[in-house]
Amino acid sequence: MFLVINFAAFQIAWLSSVLGGAQQMPWLGPLAVCVALAIHFKAARRPLEEFMLVLICALMGAVFDSVLVASGWVQYSSGLFSAVMAPYWIITMWMLFATTLNVSMRWMRGKPGLAAFFGFLGGPTTYLAGEKLGGIELSNPLAAMIALGVGWAVMMPILMRLSELFDGMSAEPALRKVWVAEKQEW
Repeated sequence: MFLVINFAAFQIAWLSSVLGGAQQMPWLGPLAVCVALAIHFKAARRPLEEFMLVLICALMGAVFDSVLVASGWVQYSSGLFSAVMAPYWIITMWMLFATTLNVSMRWMRGKPGLAAFFGFLGGPTTYLAGEKLGGIELSNPLAAMIALGVGWAVMMPILMRLSELFDGMSAEPALRKVWVAEKQEW
């Protein structure tokens, strides 16, 4: 049941973020993301592990999207900290994305090739959808699509591995699983 809730919360908060950015209401997305995060952390067995994953994902996303902004390939019209940084509503979208890693995207664990393929196709597709809704503008579409595809193809396997290490949703702590597996190898 939580899989459906996770998917629905993600979709609603994603749409709120993009439409809020497009309509000069950049606060709308982070507000919706806060609700989705509250639901996620309440369902987590170990919220601190999930929080760490959300924080790491936010930092990775802030750097990645800020590089796209600084390069001039992606532009946002609202919620900007500076001309070379991703807007705050995009950073909170990365936090939202992190909530799916241990729930609705869990099926990609241990499949780095599949995760890279999914990232290569899925990452750019979401930015195109954001552009169609008016939340972003791809100034140099070809360069942006290449950077997005390559960036997401690299990040997805890393994020999936991080989701295994910081899994606050499963019954057994992830670090204990790693320790037991290493102990058995000896």
